[in-house]
Amino acid sequence: MSEPDPLTPQRRPPAFRPRATIGLFYLVIFFFLFSFLQVLPDLLGLLGEMPPGPEQQRAAQEVARHNVNPLAAAVLSLLTTALGSHFQVLPGMRVD
Repeated sequence: MSEPDPLTPQRRPPAFRPRATIGLFYLVIFFFLFSFLQVLPDLLGLLGEMPPGPEQQRAAQEVARHNVNPLAAAVLSLLTTALGSHFQVLPGMRVD
């Protein structure tokens, strides 16, 4: 086995940058954030109207089931992730 030539520059392996995985992580996080923000006002109103108990829990589940628009949350999360990546404000998505 021969030794590497000291005069030949050694190639370093490329740095591992999991941008796609981190981008998918941001999409999922923003999707849940925007979905939660859609039902938050109704849940806060429900919290003030009903006493704690099983009825309040069932009412909160119904509010969450009927008042979430998944398409709007998906579009907003995609837009937020794309803009955050473009303007390089999301950690892990910066291009050096």
